[in-house]
Amino acid sequence: MRVYGLLINDKNEVLISDEQEYGMQFTKFPGGGLEAGEGLIDGLKREFVEECNLSIEVTSHFYTTDFFVKSAFNDSQVISIYYIVKNLEPVNLKIKTKVFDFDGEGDVLQAFRWVKLEELKLEEFPFPTDQHVVKLLLNNI
Repeated sequence: MRVYGLLINDKNEVLISDEQEYGMQFTKFPGGGLEAGEGLIDGLKREFVEECNLSIEVTSHFYTTDFFVKSAFNDSQVISIYYIVKNLEPVNLKIKTKVFDFDGEGDVLQAFRWVKLEELKLEEFPFPTDQHVVKLLLNNI
């Protein structure tokens, strides 16, 4: 089970995360896997603190996976839940403008970008559920 937050600012931009991990680079929405015994909302809040150093509030459910998705990393099935979230404090991240513009080196790297909703590109998101969410976001503009 995975949980993600769609943080949309007052400029109609959504926060996305470029990451390098498991020997590959990928773009996704902030969030990730739940820890044992953790609820969806608590897990999403924890993920935002860990990834973005940001306290959030969940404002509404956006989408839950409704088709089969095999994990890119093992043979398990992935179910992802996406929520619309709002920040409870100013966003204090180093925002990049180029894809995979990481600071430093290592096996696990992360960088953030604000992307206008109408400029989201399906091909930038390698994971099927994220692609579906991008389509839904583009249809809701």
